[in-house]
Amino acid sequence: MILTVTLNAALDRTLSVPNFQAGRRHRASDALTLPGGKGVNVARALRNLGQPVIATGLAGGRTGTSIIEQLTAEGILNDFVRIADESRTSTAVVDPTSLQQTEINEYGPSVGDSELELLMQKLAYLSKGADIVVLAGSLPRDVPADFYAVLVQELARPDLPIVVDVPGPPLRAALGSEPWLVSPNAREAEEVVGNEFSDDEDKAVGAEALCAMGARVALVHDEGGCVARVGDHDGPGRTLSARIDVRSDVVSTVGSGDAFLAGFLAGTYDGDGVDEALRRAVASGAASTQLLGAGVVDRSDVDALARQVSVEELAAGA
Repeated sequence: MILTVTLNAALDRTLSVPNFQAGRRHRASDALTLPGGKGVNVARALRNLGQPVIATGLAGGRTGTSIIEQLTAEGILNDFVRIADESRTSTAVVDPTSLQQTEINEYGPSVGDSELELLMQKLAYLSKGADIVVLAGSLPRDVPADFYAVLVQELARPDLPIVVDVPGPPLRAALGSEPWLVSPNAREAEEVVGNEFSDDEDKAVGAEALCAMGARVALVHDEGGCVARVGDHDGPGRTLSARIDVRSDVVSTVGSGDAFLAGFLAGTYDGDGVDEALRRAVASGAASTQLLGAGVVDRSDVDALARQVSVEELAAGA
C-alpha cells in the first residue's frame, strides 16, 4: 500500500475559459471541482493506475468536509486529521486557445502544535502498513519549514521508502534527512541547487546535486520528460534522461507533475526496473495533460504513451 500525506489539502476548481483576458467578463466552457493538494493528486493518479493507496493529511471546516466526502465518492481511501481552521480553495483558469493557465492558490489554514501532534500519531499508525510514504505539497501557515525533515526522521525505517515532493526551503531541509526520492520540477530544482538549467546536461548536474544533498533518487521533470539520478547510496549511480514528444493537443498541465510521480511510484511498486518506471512516469505526466483535473489519468492512455518514451543514459555531470 502507498500512503500519501497532504498537509495543505485543497478544494481545486479548474475552469476552461477560451481567450481568457484579465479584467474582462468570461463564460467558462468547462468546469471541474476536485479535492486537491499534491498528495491528494498523487493518490488519485495512483488509484487510476490501479495501485492500492490511502490519502491522509489535514482537513478543516466545511471545505475539509467536502474534500473528505469527495475523495470517498471517488473511491480513494482516506483517513484525515480534522483541524479547526478552514482548508483552502484553489482556482485554475485554463485557456484552451493559448494553452496558458492562471492559478490562484490560498495560503491555507493555520495549524496548531496539538493538531500536528495528532497528525504525527496518525502517520505513525498508518505507516506501519505502508510500502511507500509520499510527503507532498506546500505547508500550511504556522508549520515550520523543517517539518517534512522531521517527518522523514520520525517515519524512517530500513524497509520504508519515503518520497518528498515539496518546493523551496522545506525541500532543502528535507534533503538533510535523506529521503529515498525527491521529485521537483526544473524550476524548483534550480531554486534548491542554485543553478539555472538550459538543457538535460544541466538538469543532470542538478539531479546529482540533489542526491549529494541527501536523496537516494532525484527526478527533475519538465513538460517533455525528466532527468533522473539513481543509485548513489547503493553503488555506482546512473543518470538517465526520459523523453517524449510534447503533445500539441494539451488540455491542462495542472497536476501533471503529480501524475508523473504517481507513474514512477506505480512502476516501482509493480517491480519495474528504473528504465520502465521512468517510461511509466513520463507517460503518466503526458496522459494527464489530455484531461481536465489534477491527477486524472486514463490507464490505457498511459500504457500507449509509455511505448513512445525514450530512455537514455547520460554521462555524469557533477
